Amino acid sequence: MESDPAQRHIFGVAAARPELGRAGIALRRFGQHIIELLGTKRIHTGWVIPGGVAEPLSSANRDEILAMMPEAYANISLALAAYKQIADKFQQEISVFANFPSNYLGLINEDESIEFTDGALRLIGPKGDIIEDGITAQRFTEQIGEAVEAYSYTKFVYYKPLGYPEGSYRVGPLARLNIVKSMGTSKANQELADFKQIAAGPVESSFFYHHARLVEVMYGIERIEEILADPLILDKHVRATAGVNRLDGASQIEAPRGTLSHHYKVDDDGKITWANLVVATGHNNKAMNRGVLQAAKCYVKDGKFTEGALNRVEAVIRTFDPCLSCSTHAFGQMPLAMTLLSAEGEVVDQVVR
Repeated sequence: MESDPAQRHIFGVAAARPELGRAGIALRRFGQHIIELLGTKRIHTGWVIPGGVAEPLSSANRDEILAMMPEAYANISLALAAYKQIADKFQQEISVFANFPSNYLGLINEDESIEFTDGALRLIGPKGDIIEDGITAQRFTEQIGEAVEAYSYTKFVYYKPLGYPEGSYRVGPLARLNIVKSMGTSKANQELADFKQIAAGPVESSFFYHHARLVEVMYGIERIEEILADPLILDKHVRATAGVNRLDGASQIEAPRGTLSHHYKVDDDGKITWANLVVATGHNNKAMNRGVLQAAKCYVKDGKFTEGALNRVEAVIRTFDPCLSCSTHAFGQMPLAMTLLSAEGEVVDQVVR
């Protein structure tokens, strides 16, 4: 955390741990190349469309993906082993990176295995107790509300029966692994068992979002292999078409960052007249703010920002992987201003990048 910013990036990792740097880059290439094989380009592909997908999978592309599997398994296994070796060296960061009891929300199957595109939402409490089960997309707005704070443009999402802020919760990899009992695949199940050993109940520190993501990558690779083994994966019938059957529709899925809720209203021509999206960053907003405060209290000392303190405060946000960078598309260096105020409201230190 105190490393030179000029070397604190993937190239610095590659210089210090070449095999780890190569594995990280290769895992990213693995995922992006699958997207490219399916949708002709790696970023913002138009392959997924209403009713299905634009083009069926060819046998050649299926075989190319399957050929990449051994390397993908080797790389994620290396990443998990490396993480477990170094995590204990960050005990202080673990203790203050949004480390507090909270609620957790995520999709789950009836057999209590992890789910990303179906099922219903489960909300658990700080001790792992189920607060509510079976929250469908149709019931989402009945149970979930959005609060507003004067200091943020992003809404603060919460569970209505508990009120705000008591009903705040976390979503994403950490929440999903805290909620589920099974990953549904063999290698990921072994990794989930290791993850569950971190705490007797839910794992509270957001530092462990990193661990949870690695477990989910292992699961993702296993699921890709399972799906490609199904002969129906080469079916040419990949899209259903229909007209406007309902004027109001809602759905929910798990994205890598966490739960997404989409609710749309359309007119008789199918044009959207109203929409409301609740995304992972809104779900996590309260926890991110609490985490920044917790880390700042620990690392910002004597009225001054140090580079190491700044890195740690930023790292709290990075554990949640918020959608801010994708949604803003800032040119050049990420704009950042951090101001430290005295109890009287006077500026005592400021950093602008």
